[in-house]
Amino acid sequence: MYLGQIHTGQQSVDYFTRGIQVLLSALDKQAQTTQAQAAAASPPDEDHELPTTKDVSVAYCSIAEIYLTDLCLEEGAADKCRGFIERALHYHHDNPEALQLMASYLFSTDRNQEGKEYLLKSIELWLPAQKQFAASSSTEEDAQIEIPPYESRITTAKLLIESEEYEMAVDVLEGLLEEDDEVVQVWYLSGWVCYLQLEKAKEQQEKEKKEVTEEEKEEWKALKQAARSYLTNAKKLYRKLGCDDQPMFEHVEQLLSELGGEMEREEENPILNEDFEPCSDDDDEEAAMEQ
Repeated sequence: MYLGQIHTGQQSVDYFTRGIQVLLSALDKQAQTTQAQAAAASPPDEDHELPTTKDVSVAYCSIAEIYLTDLCLEEGAADKCRGFIERALHYHHDNPEALQLMASYLFSTDRNQEGKEYLLKSIELWLPAQKQFAASSSTEEDAQIEIPPYESRITTAKLLIESEEYEMAVDVLEGLLEEDDEVVQVWYLSGWVCYLQLEKAKEQQEKEKKEVTEEEKEEWKALKQAARSYLTNAKKLYRKLGCDDQPMFEHVEQLLSELGGEMEREEENPILNEDFEPCSDDDDEEAAMEQ
């Protein structure tokens, strides 16, 4: 499996395929041993190093991801990608990574509603537990949460934004920033989702042709300031780390220009100190309870 991780393209697929064959062979032997022990009424051996069906699922996910990226232009890449995702789900139907990959595949083939269903199912397996853990006093050792890798959760946030599930995207991005606040893309996406929330609120108000209330004005102002703050941090971190994602940088510049420019230090700190957070699912739940 390690060789599959350090190579790319078809070579990586070949190594992962061999690794899967080894895993399946080991699982078959493990099953035979378990059956023999059951027949002999002896207790099964407990070896935490033994492979599991989840390991097989993860390996199939790795191959599927290659067909979504490096080999996406290969003939039959889409069908192969879906086939490997289905195998991943066969071996572990509740694998968040496999469910999200299926969502990515469906979005890439313009089946957005189906993709959204898979995406939300994937997120339901880990985000509520992560939020509950973050709000509790439990230590990391006490938590039994299988949270997808950091990069995978960045993809989660992107897909949620594409699905216009902005509140849930905020929840995911907040968790990412708490875990590591030196990733430019996370700051950028946080600013982008605030901007989109602001635009959506304005569009809704225009559609309903209602007069803007003072409360709405304050909300819009807070969203605008939050977007500027996140995007300002993204721009500063981009320069500090010497990133080379020019399209992202240009989009940050464009958004900041629309929003009134970078946040000045004296503007930025009050927002952060007031713990302003763009609308998230938790806010919606609290508002409903107060009504």
